[in-house]
Amino acid sequence: QVQFVESGGGLVHPGGSLRLSCVTSGFAFSTYGMSWYRQAPGKERVLIAAINLGRGGDTKYVDSVKGRFTISRDNTKRVVFLQMDSLQSEDTAVYYCNAGFWTRQFTTWGPGPQVTVSL
Repeated sequence: QVQFVESGGGLVHPGGSLRLSCVTSGFAFSTYGMSWYRQAPGKERVLIAAINLGRGGDTKYVDSVKGRFTISRDNTKRVVFLQMDSLQSEDTAVYYCNAGFWTRQFTTWGPGPQVTVSL
């Protein structure tokens, strides 16, 4: 059974940082690219970052987070991370991970941590 369990969200001031983690199970993690998505209030869920398979996997970001967010992975622990720096109010959303490099492989979604950027 494919599962994604995201954690690390919270409330942070503008300019602050958070690190999200996504622990996975139920599929061959090291053979998949991985992606992070987010869904802001009242909006569709959108893909924001992806990392290809392998320790030195290529990465890709949407323009709005490029230079501020960093995606990484630990194949041994089956975890994908999202380091978020210089957070802005526009980054307020629920964040999710899924398998696939810039594409979604599974219909399953995790609970998704809330990230709120506010004074």
